Amino acid sequence: MYFEKLLKLLTALFLSLWLGVGLMQTSFLNRAPFMTPGVRTLDKGVARQEIETQIAATPDYARYFARLRETFTADYETALEGFAARYAKTRERQSVDYYLAETMRQMRQTHGLLAAKAEKDPLTKQFVSQLEVLRALGQEDKKTCVAFLYGATDLDFQNFAAARRVLVSDMALAGLEAMISGQQRQIEREKPSATDFRVLEVALSDHGLGRQEIDALLDGKIAEPPLDDARMCAAGQTYLEVLRTLPEAARMRIYALSVQLMAKS
Repeated sequence: MYFEKLLKLLTALFLSLWLGVGLMQTSFLNRAPFMTPGVRTLDKGVARQEIETQIAATPDYARYFARLRETFTADYETALEGFAARYAKTRERQSVDYYLAETMRQMRQTHGLLAAKAEKDPLTKQFVSQLEVLRALGQEDKKTCVAFLYGATDLDFQNFAAARRVLVSDMALAGLEAMISGQQRQIEREKPSATDFRVLEVALSDHGLGRQEIDALLDGKIAEPPLDDARMCAAGQTYLEVLRTLPEAARMRIYALSVQLMAKS
């Protein structure tokens, strides 16, 4: 029972907190490139140069792409070539926020499992950075905070990300560094136990969450009437804060499993 509840929790919550899923993706991510009537195609080499210039002009994101090129060169090339091919065909250049989000989505799908095998500090930092983003959202827009918590990808969050690129890029880099560490260290961790989950539930209660908030977070239950945005946003922040207080062994098992679920989504 507890393990099933834990899977629900991690799928619902942590999946939404990984940038490649919960940030700036729009329906455009899944559309096939199309040719705008009357628009001539662009040379792909020129298109790529323009995109790389655009990224370089955004230092907060450029550091992520530089680290990616250094550590996962083939994946960097795949991402940039794909962006260039789309831009050359459609002549519709996307925002640098799109390029970061889509690259992270690709990395999550191809190398996300590596983060589960990372050393303690890189894996922990990935989740700490996610909490920082959630806190910032909570201060600016409770509705968008809740949308981010549950994986919605709307324009409001895109606007937030574009205005908080340092914060967003820190989270992006934290995820990448966890993959790098996992590739190097290959640490194998056991799955969380029923005891781990019971400790988590008690800790949430001890930190002020009521039955409705806990059920919403751990079982995905919708309260009747539904919890308001401010209350749910605060509950999500409390959840990530509480995770940091759990015994290290239990915390790392939960972190590792959440990363595995995200990579397989």
